[in-house]
Amino acid sequence: MTKIKICGIKTPDILKTCAGSGADFVGFVFYPPSPRYIDVDTAKELALQLPTGLRGVGLFVDPGDEELEHVLGHVPIDMIQLHGKETPQRVAEIKAKYHMPTIKAFPVREEADIEKVHQYEPYVDWLLFDAKPPNSDLPGGTGQSFDWNLLKGKSFDTPWMLSGGLTPENVVEALSVLSPSAVDVSSGVESTRGVKDVEKVKYFIKTVKNHTDTTK
Repeated sequence: MTKIKICGIKTPDILKTCAGSGADFVGFVFYPPSPRYIDVDTAKELALQLPTGLRGVGLFVDPGDEELEHVLGHVPIDMIQLHGKETPQRVAEIKAKYHMPTIKAFPVREEADIEKVHQYEPYVDWLLFDAKPPNSDLPGGTGQSFDWNLLKGKSFDTPWMLSGGLTPENVVEALSVLSPSAVDVSSGVESTRGVKDVEKVKYFIKTVKNHTDTTK
């Protein structure tokens, strides 16, 4: 069963939609430059509404200890996602200090971007492969995809998520090329930049679940 993560949650209606439609993870973006940024107080309110079985993921970009302590001290999330240029050593430090399941994101444009993944695997619970667009200051959520064939035939010791430009319209194509443990969507279920669309969220989740059911 392919798990589903909806990233960039900011409102109760979208959280309720994710929960009711069967998402497995929701992401809260603690990166101010992002149009999906959420402040600590709002994130806390939403995280307290998470039902059993829906895991809250805090997305950080090269966070310092002070930032992590502030967010994690106020928001009851279940997992940490590191979406910056964190080294394996830094990831290990964060994992050891906070004792939380950790996702490490890797921007992908070419084969070399995947080769460094194995040095992180001892320290993370999930890998996440995202697009590496040439002209964006944001580390993710750009709506662009990468060549999925770069991951074809690759094997990892750690579960992994596919991200980057996924939409309800192309996710089945992606799943016909690859077999990720989970798919992660953000801009592909938005009506405008940074604003999630209830119907698109439902459609994405339903599409992934229908595909998974037919390929059992």
